[in-house]
Amino acid sequence: MDVRVGAGLLTLSLGLGGLAPASAQEPVSWGEEPVFHTFSIVAIDPATGESGVAVTTRRPCVGNAVPWARPGVGAVATQGGTRIEYGNDVLDLLEEGLSAAEALERVVAADEGRARRQVGVIDMQGRTAQWTGSGQYGEEARGDWVHERTGATWAVQGNALVTVRVVDSVAAAFEASAGQDRHLADRMIEAIAVGQAMGGDGRHGATQSAAVLVADPRPGRSGRPDGITADIHVCEHPAPVAEMRRIYDTVSETLGFRTLQGFAGRDVLQLKLMLHALGHYRPEADGLDLEGPGAERYGPELMAAVDTFRTQEGWATEVPGFVDDRTVARLWERLAETGEMERVRTAVRALSQVNR
Repeated sequence: MDVRVGAGLLTLSLGLGGLAPASAQEPVSWGEEPVFHTFSIVAIDPATGESGVAVTTRRPCVGNAVPWARPGVGAVATQGGTRIEYGNDVLDLLEEGLSAAEALERVVAADEGRARRQVGVIDMQGRTAQWTGSGQYGEEARGDWVHERTGATWAVQGNALVTVRVVDSVAAAFEASAGQDRHLADRMIEAIAVGQAMGGDGRHGATQSAAVLVADPRPGRSGRPDGITADIHVCEHPAPVAEMRRIYDTVSETLGFRTLQGFAGRDVLQLKLMLHALGHYRPEADGLDLEGPGAERYGPELMAAVDTFRTQEGWATEVPGFVDDRTVARLWERLAETGEMERVRTAVRALSQVNR
């Protein structure tokens, strides 16, 4: 897993495969063509120039085959009887100046297996194109539905769906977020989650996956030379769309991805005693206050003292004021070396009396 966060955006990759020369996630040889009965959205944000794909399916590692995006060019979702080559082939034609419809028409016409395909394409002008081959139809009586929709900045397509309303709900959710000051990946994940809540892929089984891929042409937005920013692959998970959201919120450090709390308690008083005795926290003889307002709260001054102690011990951490079992053990070791351990233990015992 590779995670980079910069300029307010993120790059994250989960799953198999490596970077392709043509700016997309190229899988190792699959052997026979993979089949992804799934639903997806391809979209752009005209305000930022972002383009991308979000997708989920009842097969593993969908992110290694279905989503393709290139900065300043557009995005492609190739699913159903997935022909991976559609990704780069269509993007190459878009980069040459063809419209989404012209590019897709050309690659479909050259494909003998087109009846098995489902594809969605969008270019940076918001022009969309979709293809659903005849082989995707015919199972509606079993509740296996196929549907596609397009809008000014998006195209949604799906097959093997519990209902056509899955695609409709994805489209409606994405439209509802238009004009909101949010990253394209955030909006697409939300839209896919709404479709998943409608039932999504109609097949049942434990194996599921999801992915979101976004390209951004703006300088400094990506930590990668190919301009990819959001690149999240949930290769297999019982709730892949929810996991994709969790990962996105975590790597973008969205408020709510973790519980924020101000630590307070007598353990903080114990920490103050130990660091004071070692000269790291208010070393002056009368500088220690264990009773005043806020005395039990773990604040910046005490956190800085912890960091000073850790630095002295040659321990680095990216978490300010990080205190784990190893830190506590070393504090006691240093107190023993200085002859302060018994005095501090007596004080700690008084602080840590159990009465409930």
